[in-house]
Amino acid sequence: MDRKTHEQAELADGNTVCAGCGARAEGTPPTWTCSVENGERRYFCDDCARENLRAIEGRLDSTWW
Repeated sequence: MDRKTHEQAELADGNTVCAGCGARAEGTPPTWTCSVENGERRYFCDDCARENLRAIEGRLDSTWW
């Protein structure tokens, strides 16, 4: 695991923030989707991932959707 990109996705308190809606979770939930875009790791909550599943599978950056 790349520690540099992993730290960018997590807050100092160990929580993770959804890059789509800003939802916060304790730790990194196993059901959230992880995407590496431009060298930065981004996590998306269940709801954001479901809403954008086709774009995620098409490997489109989140700025597109």
